[in-house]
Amino acid sequence: MEFGVQVNVYRTSWEAVHRTVQAMETGKWDSVWFADHFIPPGADREAEALTAFEGLTAIGTVAGMTEKLRLGNLVLGNTYRNPAHVAKIAGTIDTVSGGRFTLALGAGWYQREHKAYGWDFPSMKERQDRFEEACELIRLLIRSDDPVDFHGNYYQLDQAILSPSSHGEPIPIMVGGTGEKRTLRTLARHGDVMNLDGWAGGGMALEYYQHKASVLEKHCEEADRDPGEIRRTLLMPCYLTENEKLINRAVKNLGPGTVAGSKQYVIDRISEFQEAGIAEIIFGGIPSGDLDRLQQFEAEILSAF
Repeated sequence: MEFGVQVNVYRTSWEAVHRTVQAMETGKWDSVWFADHFIPPGADREAEALTAFEGLTAIGTVAGMTEKLRLGNLVLGNTYRNPAHVAKIAGTIDTVSGGRFTLALGAGWYQREHKAYGWDFPSMKERQDRFEEACELIRLLIRSDDPVDFHGNYYQLDQAILSPSSHGEPIPIMVGGTGEKRTLRTLARHGDVMNLDGWAGGGMALEYYQHKASVLEKHCEEADRDPGEIRRTLLMPCYLTENEKLINRAVKNLGPGTVAGSKQYVIDRISEFQEAGIAEIIFGGIPSGDLDRLQQFEAEILSAF
């Protein structure tokens, strides 16, 4: 089992982010992840639009600050950038980091920031259509040594080549999301890594993951894909505490599957996911700059695995 943290890049300072990344680099952590929003989710009014570091720029900066940690975003919104440009950025980050980058993508959902920055916010169907097309295009670029032509409904390539490309093995494509009809089908066709978001999934119950995994396996069968090729990861909100009030509040806010409780409770919950085939847990909810919390997780949770 490997462990990472989605380090908060909203309503915080770069100094706090920097301290967190440095502590993770020298600690037992395997990966660091940043979100990708231009306005903090929930800050729908202009007066609330506080600091939000741009996700790809920030993770690229961290590539130069670290030597061990794997790097990624949870997840890049497809509607914000041209996918061929995203592939180009991914090739650069993977090369300068020595092959530590995971390209994680989602269809995009936060309408307010699209309006704020003047970007189109298509219907859900069109966003899913664009997303699947983008994942196909990016996979072709990453895995081809020759120039690529692509003629989609939304994106086109004319003898495009990705150079620099992957440092070693092809850059893994993580498809984030839980949609059973489209997102998991896109993962089965074009992705390498599954990630389920506990913030959106009731806190993350084992049964929730198992259901989504069964849907993915059906899509893999239809796509003639071995589901064992797809690495399984979770973004897990986690509250390591024996404070009953905090536990009850977390469960009330996120859902009955929320991982909130004592050291042994958290270890037992993670062990269940490990037995179910999860390769990596990415913790959410550890504030930037809270080095004591990081060290607590290392000492009490990571050391048990």
